[in-house]
Amino acid sequence: MHPSDKNTGNNSDTRTMGRGMLVIFWLLALGLLTWGFGNWEHQQINPNSNPISSENAQYREVILDSNRQHHYVANGQINGQSVTFLLDTGATDVVIPAKLANELGLKRGRAATAYTANGSVRVYATELDNLQLGSIRLRNVRASINPGMDGDGVLLGMSALRSIDFQQRNGQLILRQDTRMQ
Repeated sequence: MHPSDKNTGNNSDTRTMGRGMLVIFWLLALGLLTWGFGNWEHQQINPNSNPISSENAQYREVILDSNRQHHYVANGQINGQSVTFLLDTGATDVVIPAKLANELGLKRGRAATAYTANGSVRVYATELDNLQLGSIRLRNVRASINPGMDGDGVLLGMSALRSIDFQQRNGQLILRQDTRMQ
C-alpha cells in the first residue's frame, strides 16, 4: 500500500464527517428557527400568557396588552384548570366550547337559545365554581356551554366582567376588582 492511499482514506472519512456535522448544524438551526417563530407567533395572538397583576388592600388589578388584531386574549383558569380567555363585552355569559367544557368536567344544565353574530345557537347553562385571570378571582360565575363553538378559547363575557371595573387605554385593558366588596 502506498502512503498516499492512507491519506486519501483519511480525507474521505474527514469529508464525510464534515458533511454530517454540516447537516446536523442546519437541522438544528432550522429547528431553533421554527421553535422561535412558533413562540413569536403565539405571543402575537396571546401577549398575556402571564398577565401582569398587582394587589393591595382595596383592589386586585390586571393589565392586559391587546394583540395584533386589537383583541384582549389572556391565559387564566376555570376551576383550577388552565384556559385561554378572549374578553368579549358583547357576550352575555362566559361561553365555553362543548369539547373544552367536557375536559373541564362541567355539567350541562337547561338548554337555551343564544343570539350571536352568526345567528341563533343552542347553548346549555352551567356554573363555574372558580374563574381566575391573573390575581382577579371570581366565584360562582354563570356560564354557557356552546356545542357549535370551535377551538379551545373561552369567551369571557359580562357574567364575569360585570363585577370588574375595566378601562381601555393605549392598547391596554386595565381590569380592577374591588376587594372590599367581597
